[in-house]
Amino acid sequence: MCIDKKILYNITKFTALDWEEHLSAVFWFPSCNMRCPYCHNPDIVYGKANITKKEALEFLKTRIGKLEAVVFSGGECTLFKDLPNFIKDVKELGFLVKIDTNGTNPKMIEELVEKELVDFISLDFKAPKEKYQKITKDKNYENFLETLKILIEKDANFELRTTVHTDLLDENDINNIIQTLKDLGFDKRYYIQNYHHQDVTLSDMPPQKKVLDIDKIDIKTLSVNFRNF
Repeated sequence: MCIDKKILYNITKFTALDWEEHLSAVFWFPSCNMRCPYCHNPDIVYGKANITKKEALEFLKTRIGKLEAVVFSGGECTLFKDLPNFIKDVKELGFLVKIDTNGTNPKMIEELVEKELVDFISLDFKAPKEKYQKITKDKNYENFLETLKILIEKDANFELRTTVHTDLLDENDINNIIQTLKDLGFDKRYYIQNYHHQDVTLSDMPPQKKVLDIDKIDIKTLSVNFRNF
C-alpha cells in the first residue's frame, strides 16, 4: 500500500513578498543542513513534517486562477529527494515555481535547471570561504560554489543574496564575496540584505551594533542592490 508521507512543515497560503513579481503560496520544508545563528525559522529547521504532498496539491487546486506561483522554501527544500517530481505535479496545475536554497545540493539544482522545472532561484551566499563554516556550521562551501558555477554557466534565472549581520560579516567580507563573483564571471545583480532583527532566531542573535557601511562596498564593476538599508 502506498502511503502519502508528510513532507511539508507548513503552507503560507498567500504572499506578495516572497516572489515580488507573482502572487504566491509558500511550501515550507522542515529540516536544514545549516545552523545560521540569525535564521528566522528555527521552528522549521528543527520541526517535523505536518502536511502530505496530496494535501498540498489539493490545496493548490483551490488556488488555480487566484495565485500565480509556488515558492519552495524551508529549511532547505533541496534535501527532499523527490523534489523534482513534486515540482512537476505543481507545474502541471499551471503554477510557476521558485526555490529558495543555500546551494549545497548542486546535483539537485542542476537537475531542476536542466529539466526546466524552476522558473526562478534565490541562492544564498552565506559568507566568504574563510567564514562559511563558522557561520553556517556546514563544511560544504565547495558544493555551494559548484551550484553557483552551474547557475552561471547555464544562464539560469536566479538572484544571489547575502544577509548581513555585522557581528558576523563586515565590509571586507562582502568585498571578498564580490571579488569571488567577479572571478566567476557573475553578471547578474547581487543583493546585500540588511539583517532585520526578530526576537526569535536560531541562536538568540542580538541586534546589530552597527549597520554595514555601504560606502565601503565595491560597486564599481558589479551590479549591487542594497535591501532594507
